[in-house]
Amino acid sequence: MKEKSLKINAFLNGFRSILNLLFPLVTFPYVSRVLQADGIGKFNFSNSIVSYFLLIAALGITNYAVREGAKLRDIREEFSQFASQIFTINLVSTLVAYILLFISLILFKNLQEYKIAILIFSLQVFFTTIGVEWIYTIYEEYAYITIRSIVFKLISMLMLFLFVKRSNDYLNYVVITVFASVGSNVLNYFHSKKFCDLKITLDVNWKKHLKPIFVIFATGIATQIYVNSDITILGILKNDYSVGIYSVSSKIYNIVKTLAQALVIVTVPRLSMLLGKGKMEEFNILLRRVTNILAMVTLPATIGLYMLAPEVITIISGDGFLKGVSSLRLLCPALLVSVFSWILAYCILLPAKRESKFFIAAAVSATVNIILNFVLIPFLSENGAALTTSIAEVLMLFLIIYYSRDILTGVYLKEFWKDILTYFLGTVTVGLLCVIVSGWSKSLIIQLILAVGISIVVYGLLLIVFKNKFCIEIIKKIKGDN
Repeated sequence: MKEKSLKINAFLNGFRSILNLLFPLVTFPYVSRVLQADGIGKFNFSNSIVSYFLLIAALGITNYAVREGAKLRDIREEFSQFASQIFTINLVSTLVAYILLFISLILFKNLQEYKIAILIFSLQVFFTTIGVEWIYTIYEEYAYITIRSIVFKLISMLMLFLFVKRSNDYLNYVVITVFASVGSNVLNYFHSKKFCDLKITLDVNWKKHLKPIFVIFATGIATQIYVNSDITILGILKNDYSVGIYSVSSKIYNIVKTLAQALVIVTVPRLSMLLGKGKMEEFNILLRRVTNILAMVTLPATIGLYMLAPEVITIISGDGFLKGVSSLRLLCPALLVSVFSWILAYCILLPAKRESKFFIAAAVSATVNIILNFVLIPFLSENGAALTTSIAEVLMLFLIIYYSRDILTGVYLKEFWKDILTYFLGTVTVGLLCVIVSGWSKSLIIQLILAVGISIVVYGLLLIVFKNKFCIEIIKKIKGDN
């Protein structure tokens, strides 16, 4: 198979992620104003419930399939056999997920109010399975994924403005959200024939596949718990209003985190291949570059989000959600550390087949998260949920660093840390600029644009002044210098 350009893939995936972010940035301000905090709370609580069953259906298959399938992608027959086995396992896990979902709806009476929304959201469980997105990740088909995303996002956006017009239209919002993913998944299934002959098979090597899949699954469960437990527990201990307020903070937090991760996620299959083949020098160089990019983007983004939290929330959701400023700021430490724990986990631990270590880190973090949620939410409400998330993310990072320390030894050299220092210095300046620009305009949008625009320009200039080697290297490549 012809090797895809990482630069082009990074651009395409970044562009796709920007589109995925623009969709909620355009729609969420409208939706939050129409549905209000209670409607948004019902939507997010129902979604958080279904997310657990999505995880059961997924069963850790995506990460396992990408890791193992990347080694077979050049041989269609072998890959078809592998893909069919994985697909069959996924269908069985999907059936189990639905059984558990229906049992939960029967047993837990407090879910009855959200029953219809939960059932609509549950369509994602089946269609995510048949969507076989992992095939496109293995083959690095980001051009197809990007075009597909544009089409379905535009259709969904049009439907949103047509069918969500009143405060009780939250179910319409649920349907539209589900359509955006279901449509893509159906298209994926039929398009996958380009790469393999996908079918249900009885010839499954259960012993070979299930052990690593279950370990990755358990890790995913633990990760999902500390990602979603804050909203779930907040909904149980408090009310829809608190969930709605926190959902805005959480949404903004996830938007920034997703964008940062999108810049480097395309490298995961490549890193898995390099580590699997023992090409450590190439692996170290690529991982170092990826981490450098993340640090360069995430550090100023985090401080900027902290300083501009009131403006961001007001623009996105209106004055009615300003109570969420404190919870958004409490999530900023989580944003900073989560992207680095993500890259170490998915670019080192999983490719190195240390999924059991990843599980331990995630399980410990999830346990701490749940305990602290029950302790802090009754007193601090949405701020308790945010603080708990940040604590769990910091703990997760430290544990992952510990379990990957031997591989990290050869990656982050002296020059890398010099670059990191310049990012910190530039980030401090970004924070000061956000304070200085505050109040320059009566329009919050103009003020935000000025703050972000000036910060980007000054930050870039400072990196050049500080002689940041990575930044200078990027500039030279853009100019076409050797």
